[in-house]
Amino acid sequence: MKLFIREQLPLALIYILQLLVILLIYRLDGHTDWKISLYACLLSSCLFGGYLVYRYITNRSFYQKLTTPLSSLNDLKFSPQDAPLPESLEQFQKELIRHYTMDIYNYKHKLDHHIQFINQWVHQMKTPLSVIHLMVQDRDDEFSQSVEDELDRLKKGLEMVLYTARLDTFDRDFYAETLDLSELVKKVTSSQKRLFIRNRIYPELAIEKGSSITSDEKWVSFLITQLITNAVRYTETPGEKVVFRSFIQDGKTGLEVIDHGVGIPKSDLPRVFDPYFTGENGRHFQESTGMGLFLAKQICDRLGHRIFIDSVSGSGTTVRILF
Repeated sequence: MKLFIREQLPLALIYILQLLVILLIYRLDGHTDWKISLYACLLSSCLFGGYLVYRYITNRSFYQKLTTPLSSLNDLKFSPQDAPLPESLEQFQKELIRHYTMDIYNYKHKLDHHIQFINQWVHQMKTPLSVIHLMVQDRDDEFSQSVEDELDRLKKGLEMVLYTARLDTFDRDFYAETLDLSELVKKVTSSQKRLFIRNRIYPELAIEKGSSITSDEKWVSFLITQLITNAVRYTETPGEKVVFRSFIQDGKTGLEVIDHGVGIPKSDLPRVFDPYFTGENGRHFQESTGMGLFLAKQICDRLGHRIFIDSVSGSGTTVRILF
């Protein structure tokens, strides 16, 4: 109703002005009988009011649709009406939705090709990395060790690119199953043994036997790998431990990853899950990308898990995942 009144208000003002002009002309012409003038105004106003009522009734659903917030594209559709304005607007919106749908389809098609290219490129890059690894694995000199360390960094970078690209098609690459949390963490820490050895940091598992979770093994493994990478990267003191501890909360199994590194400043904590945010620590650690915790949060959201982080600057960080 408010939209209708706002639309018809200029017309009503012009109508009132027109009546005043006509009454003035009658007065100047010598007509002094105000009763006839009042009757003419009343009759004209009734006709004008009838026109407004008719217009509101015929366009009521149209005005209601315009004032109702949209929740989807289907809400743009109007119920059939005989009024010219709603019919024309409905045709316009059909064309608009058609063009919008085509743009979305083209964008999705390009995105699928982009993801396919990224997947192929990553797999192609893994082949020369594997060949280089075979070439230096039997050598025990310092140069070969340095090469293998850089190969590990390259592999982690390629995995991050691959999983970031797959986030947009998460539903195509998801398989839920019951997993033994202890065995899963052992498997992931074993795959990261070179990282632990290189930095002289040691994993400590404090996971109760029989602890199980329901999730996707590949995505959870990548998630834990990101937490391990962060924990080791920000632990500067050799000989420290990264503790993996299970817990139960609200009837659900959880995992804590605890390090005794540099910690995160309190001012940076609200933004640690933002993409590319490195914070104050990023100025001191050149390898910081700001993507590890962002990917961890994105993966948890898509898997239906919850992730929390507590940290004290200079004392370490605890990341908790509730499966």
